[in-house]
Amino acid sequence: MFVLGIESSCDETAAAVVSGGELLLSNVIASQIATHERYGGVVPELASRKHAEAIGPVIIQAMEEAQVTWDDLSGIAVTRGPGLIGSLLVGLSVAKALALARNLPFVGVNHLESHIAAIFLGDCKPEFPFAALVVSGGHTAVYHVQDFGNLRIIGQTRDDAAGEAFDKAGKMLGIGYPGGIVIDRLAKKGDRRAFSFPRAMRESLDFSFSGVKTALLAVLKKRGTVFEAEELADLVASYQEAIVDVLVEKTIRAAEISGLKRIIVCGGVASNSRLREKFYEEAACRGKELFIPPPVLCSDNAGMVAVLGARFLKKGCSDSWSLNAVSRWPYDKEAP
Repeated sequence: MFVLGIESSCDETAAAVVSGGELLLSNVIASQIATHERYGGVVPELASRKHAEAIGPVIIQAMEEAQVTWDDLSGIAVTRGPGLIGSLLVGLSVAKALALARNLPFVGVNHLESHIAAIFLGDCKPEFPFAALVVSGGHTAVYHVQDFGNLRIIGQTRDDAAGEAFDKAGKMLGIGYPGGIVIDRLAKKGDRRAFSFPRAMRESLDFSFSGVKTALLAVLKKRGTVFEAEELADLVASYQEAIVDVLVEKTIRAAEISGLKRIIVCGGVASNSRLREKFYEEAACRGKELFIPPPVLCSDNAGMVAVLGARFLKKGCSDSWSLNAVSRWPYDKEAP
């Protein structure tokens, strides 16, 4: 069973081919970082235009690298939401057109659930049930996952996502875009205890990262935005540690309260080296099995879309031509 996956929810145009629901044959990603970095964030209109330009060549490359033909495909999976509506419509429209032209079934999948599915592309696959932390620029939540299509929220952010807190910090400090990647690199040389940042809502399983951003802004108002290299490394290391502490502690506590032995960490922020390091340390100390995809499968990609779509298509689930994109779609609820 060969399934083509298409992802265009934000600022990366991606296509991939998966065999048998778990073997990744190709995974092509066209990044838009160079387009958006001058603005310090994603510009939706520019993103959708870039998707329209890139999606054809990306799909062709994915098919060629996988060495499959259109006749080999069993179906097409595409991100339906959540995400930027203009970007989503590019991928969904192309998926529909290809499915119609080749007489193939297609299925629209949830972007966040796809991030969890990415772990099944690795060599070490978890058994259900498990706790899953989905942590990215737009989303931070912990879920109790019984199976695909059977998930419920244990805790979620009340305001900003962790990835947003990283990227906004990068913008405030003027250190580059995406801020999370730059902070991760600089923090390796810093003292994580040099500055004090808050860990909000410690008794709750929900998250809040607006306070840590405000605390950083207060530091910058007091000290200015010009730092020596060593002090800047200390500042971002301390800031990063505050975010990492909360993500690790609350996720493991949520798993313990739910009686879950296995934990999945996924989404773009799961590429952060300190987050991965601390999760492995704490999970080992507290007797939890931990699963984190390799960094290339943490960021937005189409392999995760294809593996999730393959599971639904194998069950005989497919969508009609009237399917529309949705900008908001919490995956413990039915999409509108």
